[in-house]
Parts: sequence; structure tokens; C-alpha cells
Amino acid sequence: MFRIRKIHDDTNVNKASLAQVQAILRTQFQALDEADIAKLPQQLKSPHKHRFRAILFVAEDARAQVLGLALLLHDPELHFCYLDFLSAARGGTGGGTGGALYQRVREESRSLEAKGLFFECLPDEPELSPDDKIRAQNIARLKFYEHYDARPIANTAYETPLRKGVTDPPYLVFDGLGGEPPLRRVYARSVVRAILERKYGKVCSPEYIDNVVNSFRDDPVQLRAPRYEPKATAGTSLGAPVRARPIALIVNDKHSIHHVRERGYVQAPVRIDSIIKEIDATSLFEHLPARHFALDYIKAVHDKDYVDYLKNACARVPEGKSVYPYVFPLRNHARVPEDLPLRAGYYCIDTFTPLNQNAYKAAIGAVDCALTGAECLLQGYTLAYALVRPPGHHAERDSFGGFCYFNSSAVAAHQLSHYGRVAVLDVDYHHGNGTQDIFYDRADVLTVSVHGHPRLSYPYFSGFEDEKGEGAGRGFNLNIPLPEGLDGEKFREALAKALARIRKFNPAYLVLVLALGLDTARGDPTGSFTLRAKDFHLNGRMIGDLRLPTLVVQEGGYRTRSLGVNARHFFLGLAEAEQPALLTRAAAHAKA
Repeated sequence: MFRIRKIHDDTNVNKASLAQVQAILRTQFQALDEADIAKLPQQLKSPHKHRFRAILFVAEDARAQVLGLALLLHDPELHFCYLDFLSAARGGTGGGTGGALYQRVREESRSLEAKGLFFECLPDEPELSPDDKIRAQNIARLKFYEHYDARPIANTAYETPLRKGVTDPPYLVFDGLGGEPPLRRVYARSVVRAILERKYGKVCSPEYIDNVVNSFRDDPVQLRAPRYEPKATAGTSLGAPVRARPIALIVNDKHSIHHVRERGYVQAPVRIDSIIKEIDATSLFEHLPARHFALDYIKAVHDKDYVDYLKNACARVPEGKSVYPYVFPLRNHARVPEDLPLRAGYYCIDTFTPLNQNAYKAAIGAVDCALTGAECLLQGYTLAYALVRPPGHHAERDSFGGFCYFNSSAVAAHQLSHYGRVAVLDVDYHHGNGTQDIFYDRADVLTVSVHGHPRLSYPYFSGFEDEKGEGAGRGFNLNIPLPEGLDGEKFREALAKALARIRKFNPAYLVLVLALGLDTARGDPTGSFTLRAKDFHLNGRMIGDLRLPTLVVQEGGYRTRSLGVNARHFFLGLAEAEQPALLTRAAAHAKA
């Protein structure tokens, strides 16, 4: 068993994997220049310098041993992808690693709206590959790619050797990713010039490049006829068009166990039901069960004593009863009350967040959903949605409040930060004081929040513009507090500012602390903004335009009459920008 994950940079947690990747390249591509192997970390970090955006996929086992790799290069201006390397580790062929990696590369290319996937493959013609043993290996590779209807481009000079006597010059292979439009000559020439100049500019003369580019005369460009497999048809397991992965949906099935049936308690289970009813109708989602994770994941962002207190205090509350903080020991913080109910004020920031037998269990369930969603991103899903209750973004390192006990989104963000930089975007009406507190001194997790001004809105003490982080985290916390009565257009102006900061940070993952714009909705009992369904759709599109693997973690939103409709519109907008192929599939499903 193995998983495939995406590597965006050379942060500490990725260095061991990158070293293994480089070792595989040295072993499997012995003619490869050492300088090209050594530059891999820089390729990932500096796309402008290398004129391609590099995306590395690794297949890893449970011990983090790299079993195979795929290095994909993306040109966002010409809208094509180039597969630079695809290889299993020595002795690792035959286990499905190569096929799984190539499928993942195709999925990524489709999600990037590439017009096609290009790569080189050594020839199978005896006059180009005279060694029988080498030619047999070349044939096996070309046969593998023909499964996907990826074939060499015909009638060009691409495989012209640089020097006389050189054997096995590569074909240029094209995978149309199941698309129908033909490969036009003008476009193909632009792509070929980009590949030759950027990858081989040091060894290919301008005259050689011009000769190869100008040899593309067919319009549309022709592919070699299938030689090893019948032409793939729609419906076959390997040749069918790559379908965008659905949005992974993980629902906290324990969300209702801690419901408090008291007047004014707006965290009602019907909120979740109203969202599910509307988003399931879109066919965008795939329901997945939540995995259970160890407490160590929570204690990585929350104080150990606080976690233990919450567990013990909730266990001691009589069944059917709730405890509300009413004593706050601020004068002498060192004197902790012995009585657990009295101690609630030691750990709580308000007087309306109850402790009861099931609060701890429900909060654990919410964290499990968020972590499962994070795992989905590591496994190749582009979008995941942890639909949880209770919420979490008001829970600080050692305190609860605002109906929040554990900060699910912060736990997930911290876990993803092991694999690259993470941005947390909070668009709940109320400032996420807990998320800010947890990451305030860190530079690897950017926290950005668009919210009602704390002069007028809960939590009142946090979310001001001058709170920018401290220590290493200075400059990595951005608050955008907004006035009351804000409409959708003004909200989008603020959102654009938040997204510009995230683009500058260039994270590997986005954790969206999301009320789905729902407590920013017109008529929400806890907010004052006036956003409507069309605004949530546009917000989703703006966020989707970041093109980042995105985990959405549910937070607030309490107007149940519009909650589900607004959720549906948000995810339709998100999919429209992030995964247009997924939206097309959903539309076809709806018509059927």
C-alpha cells in the first residue's frame, strides 16, 4: 500500500523525501547531469527562475519510503503540462506505482485546464534504437502510455539526434487527456519551442530548435497510429477521459450529541442537515467516513493541561446537564480552582459556551473530520469539506469559547504544514481569535481573516488591524475588520485584498475556515452583513481562482432558511474556478 502526495517546496519535512527522489533519479537516469538533479528543490521554490511551475508527486509507503516519483512542469500561459520524469524506485516496478502516478499526473493536468500533457519517450524503431534490450524497454513504456491513448507525434523532426551516431533520440509524446479539440500546428509549435528552449537551451543551438519547430507542418498535428493497443474508447478503465475528483465530504456524525436545548443556543443540529440537503443535490461531493486520530494531533496546537481538563470536566458533568463558566480567576492566574465546574472560567473566554458530557466527544469528532479532509488533500483530492459541529476557530491554545472547544481547522493546518506552507483564510463573520493565537508567532502558516469589526462583534478583544503577528510570525497575520451592514460587493473588495496576500505567500495548501459566507448572510442572527446567494457564488469563484488544494472547515452560519442554499452556491462557484471538469460532470448528472 502507498499514498501519493504532492511536494511543493523543500521544507524540513520534505527534505528526506526529496533526497530519496534525487537518489532514484541518479539510479534510474544515470545519464542525467548531477546539476539537473541538484536543482530540484530550487525548481519547486522558484518557478519564475526556471520558467515552469514544478509539481512533484511521490508515492510513499507507511514508513515514508519513496516508491516512485513524477515531476510535472506546468506553463500557465500556454496552458500545457510537461511530464519531466516518471519513475519507480529500483526494484519497484510491477506494483502499480507507475500507473497510479501517471493517473495522478493526468488528474492534475486536467485540474490545471491544460490543453494537453507532453513528454518524451525513447523510440521503438530499430533504426533509432538498435540495441534489442534497450528497444524492448522502450516498447514496454510506449505500450504503457498507449493505454491512455498517449502516442508519439508523427511527421516531425523532434527525434532528430543532436549529433551523428547518437542512438535512442526521444519521441515527443502527446496525451490529449481525453479532450476532443485537435492539436493545432501553431499551438504545438509554441509548446515545442518552450520545451526545447527552457529544457535544452544549453545544448540545442537556435538553428536546431528552429528546424524542429518548423518541422511541425500538419494541421492538426498527427499522432502515430496505435501500435500496441486498440484505440481507447470512452468507458474503458484506462483510456476514458480523466474525470476530476469530486469534493471529499466528511461529516461529523457525532455533531448532534452535544446539542443544548435551551433558548438562545443557535448551534442547532438542523444547520448541518440543511447544508447536506442542498449540496448533495449538486453531485459535486463524495461522502467519506472520518478516520479517528490520536490526541497527539490536538495537543500539537492545544495546551496539554487544557485538553486533559476538557476531557475530565465533560466526563464529570451529570447526564443531561450543562455547566456554564461564571467565575473567571483573572486576579490570580496561578491559583487554579479545585472544583472542575468553577475551573471552567480559567479556560473559557465567555459565559455562554457550555460544558456537558458530549461536548468533548463531539469536538473530537470534528477534529477527526478536519484531519481526514487534510489527508484527502495529501492523497490527491483538490477540494475537501469537513462539515462539522461544534465549530472551532474561537478555541485558543488553552481556552474555549464561542461554542468552540478544539480548533479543528488549526489542527488540520498544522498537520498540512509538515508538507509545505499553509494559508488559513477565515471568512466567518466573527474573527477567529483561536486560529490567530495558535499561529501568531509562526511564519510557516499565514493567517488571514475577513470579519465584522471587533469593536462591535464577538469576540470583541481580537481581530484588529494592528495585530500582525510577533517574533518569527511578524507580518504573517492579516486582519481585515469590516463595518456593519456590509454588502456583497464591499465584502469582495476585502476578500480580494486577503487573496492578494495569500498569493504573495504562495502556500502549498489553503485551509479555509468557512462559514460559507453564511453568518455573513443577510438576516443571520449573529451578524450584520447582507450577502445573498449570488455573493457566495462569486466568493467561491474568487477563492477557487487561487488554484490551491483547499480544505473547507465549517464554522458559523445560523439562518437555517438560507444556510443550505448559500452553501450550494458557494461550492458551485468554488468548483467553477477550481475544477471546471467536475462542474461539467455535475451538470450532466443533474440533466440525467
